Amino acid sequence: MSDQPRNERDRLMAARLSEIRARIGAAAERTGRDPSSIRLVAVSKYAEPEDVLAAYRAGQREFGESRVQVALPKIDALPADVVWHMVGHLQSNKVNKVLGRFDLIQSVDTPELAQRLSEKSATRSIVTPILAQINCSGEESKAGIAPELAEEFVVSLGGLKGIVVQGLMTMAPLDGGREGARRSFAQLSEIHERLLLLDLPELPLGTLSMGMSGDFEVAVEEGANLLRIGGAIFRP
Repeated sequence: MSDQPRNERDRLMAARLSEIRARIGAAAERTGRDPSSIRLVAVSKYAEPEDVLAAYRAGQREFGESRVQVALPKIDALPADVVWHMVGHLQSNKVNKVLGRFDLIQSVDTPELAQRLSEKSATRSIVTPILAQINCSGEESKAGIAPELAEEFVVSLGGLKGIVVQGLMTMAPLDGGREGARRSFAQLSEIHERLLLLDLPELPLGTLSMGMSGDFEVAVEEGANLLRIGGAIFRP
């Protein structure tokens, strides 16, 4: 899309976003949910800056990146009202580079990473919003805390300064199809519900991030309120 004239690129981007939002709305209505309660993060990690700008001009305001060195030029290029999400694996040695640049770090998957984010954020006198990544697919290739350890992990994060756990994130299995995705998403929703029942004020946990281009409608049906969609928006 990046080599197309601006007007045509903008038209295609607006059409794609409109279609995706319509599908989100239909999935929400099937389960009696309010479509406006579901946020869309456009995952722009493989997109050219001009295509990200086209999405912005079409009204998109939340974007997700997974590689720090690729993300920072885009963050600098786009207007200040954009909400930036770190959705990929974050190495501990990149923590200083993401603090203050991303509005939400969705991929906190180890106690060590959480501790480093806590320490570095506290040093800067800031509070960094995070999500705890849970590996509900069971795939070794995916990062995340095992589901049976999720509650203990999340509760432990509530005691750390400098970070606030706003919710949970997971990914569906690569080859599980819609039913595999549904099982993973349903499991995360169950973990989320159990944590909410603890009613811990230091754990707001309002966000449930799950669902990508191939399975976001299933995610909506299973309770997601934050979707990470990349290819369906930025495909060539």
